Amino acid sequence: MAEPPNAVRRALHVLPAVAVLAACVGAWEAWVRLRDTPDYVLPAPSQVWRAFVDQRGIVGGHLATTLLESALGLVVGTAAGIAVAVALAGSPLLRRVLGPIVVASQTIPVMVLAPLLVLGFGYGLTPKVVVVALVTFFPVAIATAGGLTGARPDHVELIASMGATNATTLTKVRVPSALPHLFDGLRIAAAYTVAGAVIAEYTGGSSGLGIYIDRSRAAFRVDQVFVAVAVIALVSTALFLIVGGLARVVCPWAYRRTES
Repeated sequence: MAEPPNAVRRALHVLPAVAVLAACVGAWEAWVRLRDTPDYVLPAPSQVWRAFVDQRGIVGGHLATTLLESALGLVVGTAAGIAVAVALAGSPLLRRVLGPIVVASQTIPVMVLAPLLVLGFGYGLTPKVVVVALVTFFPVAIATAGGLTGARPDHVELIASMGATNATTLTKVRVPSALPHLFDGLRIAAAYTVAGAVIAEYTGGSSGLGIYIDRSRAAFRVDQVFVAVAVIALVSTALFLIVGGLARVVCPWAYRRTES
């Protein structure tokens, strides 16, 4: 019996998740209708959809701002994470010095840090980008450092026996070994970028999904708040899947080995 095409197999793979999500939405709709829950307490999914249709132009403008902040922060955080990972993997001294600092950087809540960044950078784009970069930096740095130090010892010894320098060993052995780990960290980072940007927007600004949520909450438009939450979830999921697809293009050998 012939195997179904890849597209069909992928559709069947996500079908259970889609079915569970549809069941949850249906139960939510039924709960609100049967209990006659007020809109300002818990709107029904149908009401959230109507709010999205009415507000799609406004939401699109706020989303564009949040995506810009997310993209810039992701680029900056990824670059910093890779640089720190190379330093941690290449020098035991730097690993002892920078390792605790990298871990300590994640113990400060973003909600506490964001207002401090506003004091230093103002209410413009910069503090939002810095917050997103800090959110995405840690998973990229830790995953990449683990991949660089986790290269197979026999490969490292083989290329060293051929007279390879540390730089050659890094580019020919350690970097290819670390690429799948880098994308694992990058997928996690990408899933958090939009949420990080939204949190940063609470500190002030004129546009962004965080501003939209804050204004909707002040106007007791809970349906609009749910619209923003749904958009954040969808965009975060899309970014996660995009990075996963990019990983299959850049390092297909890792996924062939896993699938086999």
